[in-house]
Amino acid sequence: MMSPPVIESKNAEREAVLWVAKLMLVAARTAPKSGGIDDIPTQIISGKEKDAIADKMEQIGEKRKLEGFKRDAKNVRESEAVILIGARSDKGFGLDCGACGHRTCQEFNEVQKELGKDFVGPTCMFKALDLGIALGSAVKTASLLNVDNRIMYRVGTAALKLKMLPEAKIIIGIPISAKGKSIYFDRPTKT
Repeated sequence: MMSPPVIESKNAEREAVLWVAKLMLVAARTAPKSGGIDDIPTQIISGKEKDAIADKMEQIGEKRKLEGFKRDAKNVRESEAVILIGARSDKGFGLDCGACGHRTCQEFNEVQKELGKDFVGPTCMFKALDLGIALGSAVKTASLLNVDNRIMYRVGTAALKLKMLPEAKIIIGIPISAKGKSIYFDRPTKT
């Protein structure tokens, strides 16, 4: 099949950004994980579903009187897609380290996990570390391929409330775009 003789920049950039999004998921999947156990679900969100995340972020911002949610919602709307990376963090790793606030992993496993304002907790520190490593691997991939991105916990808050990645107890979002200037910087700093 022959390529069209002319490919408009906007179309090519959109396709490239979505291609990079897929590579970001690969980077998150292959990132090192504690004990080799993969409890890191991922997703690419675009279109109406992406805008639903922005809507939910605006609602949260209004309800809590936090401008940061509204500011970040604007970034989500202007982005081509959002990468969601979560953690199934409700089971202990088995080291009895106590970082979760419980003496043993068995005690942690038996305690009722509850939704706080943003995420479900308590959480296993090792699963949170795995999430951080997966996030770093994903944004490194985007950066190497010149796709602008920014890690945003507020995106994950909205995604969790919208029941995206339902097995995750914590979700972090990474909006991505390719514009003449990164939309994720030079923003007002109000929280």
